Amino acid sequence: MRRPAALLMLCLLSALPARAQQAEAREAAQSANCKPTKLEVMKQVTGRIAETIYKVSCAAPKDSFVLIQCRDRTCAVMR
Repeated sequence: MRRPAALLMLCLLSALPARAQQAEAREAAQSANCKPTKLEVMKQVTGRIAETIYKVSCAAPKDSFVLIQCRDRTCAVMR
Protein backbone atom coordinates (compact mmCIF):
# COMPACT_ATOMS: atom_id res chain seq x y z
CA MET A 1 0.00 0.00 0.00
CA ARG A 2 2.90 2.39 0.60
CA ARG A 3 4.30 2.15 -2.92
CA PRO A 4 1.29 3.71 -4.71
CA ALA A 5 1.28 6.57 -2.19
CA ALA A 6 5.01 7.15 -2.65
CA LEU A 7 4.65 7.04 -6.44
CA LEU A 8 1.79 9.54 -6.33
CA MET A 9 3.81 11.89 -4.13
CA LEU A 10 6.80 11.65 -6.48
CA CYS A 11 4.62 12.53 -9.48
CA LEU A 12 3.11 15.51 -7.70
CA LEU A 13 6.46 16.87 -6.56
CA SER A 14 8.03 16.56 -10.01
CA ALA A 15 5.45 18.99 -11.45
CA LEU A 16 6.12 21.76 -8.94
CA PRO A 17 9.14 23.43 -10.63
CA ALA A 18 7.11 24.30 -13.74
CA ARG A 19 4.64 26.30 -11.65
CA ALA A 20 7.43 28.09 -9.82
CA GLN A 21 9.11 29.09 -13.09
CA GLN A 22 6.08 30.72 -14.73
CA ALA A 23 6.74 34.09 -13.11
CA GLU A 24 10.39 33.98 -14.16
CA ALA A 25 9.39 33.02 -17.72
CA ARG A 26 7.01 35.99 -17.89
CA GLU A 27 9.79 38.31 -16.69
CA ALA A 28 12.18 36.96 -19.34
CA ALA A 29 9.53 37.52 -22.03
CA GLN A 30 9.04 41.10 -20.87
CA SER A 31 12.79 41.69 -21.12
CA ALA A 32 12.49 40.63 -24.79
CA ASN A 33 9.85 43.36 -25.37
CA CYS A 34 6.96 40.88 -25.27
CA LYS A 35 3.92 41.61 -23.14
CA PRO A 36 2.94 38.02 -22.19
CA THR A 37 -0.66 36.95 -22.65
CA LYS A 38 -0.54 33.15 -22.72
CA LEU A 39 2.08 30.77 -21.38
CA GLU A 40 2.22 27.10 -22.40
CA VAL A 41 4.76 24.36 -21.73
CA MET A 42 6.41 23.11 -24.93
CA LYS A 43 8.87 20.69 -23.31
CA GLN A 44 9.57 19.61 -19.75
CA VAL A 45 12.51 17.46 -18.67
CA THR A 46 12.60 16.22 -15.09
CA GLY A 47 15.52 14.84 -13.16
CA ARG A 48 18.77 16.22 -11.78
CA ILE A 49 19.04 18.79 -14.56
CA ALA A 50 15.40 19.83 -14.87
CA GLU A 51 14.51 22.06 -17.79
CA THR A 52 11.28 23.59 -19.06
CA ILE A 53 10.72 25.35 -22.37
CA TYR A 54 7.76 27.71 -22.54
CA LYS A 55 6.03 29.25 -25.53
CA VAL A 56 4.93 32.73 -24.47
CA SER A 57 2.38 34.49 -26.68
CA CYS A 58 2.81 38.25 -26.99
CA ALA A 59 0.05 40.87 -26.96
CA ALA A 60 1.40 42.83 -29.93
CA PRO A 61 2.05 42.23 -32.74
CA LYS A 62 -0.64 39.59 -33.14
CA ASP A 63 0.51 35.94 -33.51
CA SER A 64 4.02 36.64 -32.21
CA PHE A 65 5.67 34.56 -29.50
CA VAL A 66 8.98 33.93 -27.77
CA LEU A 67 10.47 30.69 -26.51
CA ILE A 68 11.82 30.77 -22.97
CA GLN A 69 14.15 28.12 -21.53
CA CYS A 70 14.16 27.71 -17.75
CA ARG A 71 16.59 25.71 -15.64
CA ASP A 72 15.88 25.81 -11.93
CA ARG A 73 14.70 29.42 -11.46
CA THR A 74 16.87 30.91 -14.21
CA CYS A 75 15.12 31.67 -17.50
CA ALA A 76 16.54 32.90 -20.81
CA VAL A 77 15.03 33.83 -24.16
CA MET A 78 15.70 31.26 -26.87
CA ARG A 79 13.90 33.00 -29.73
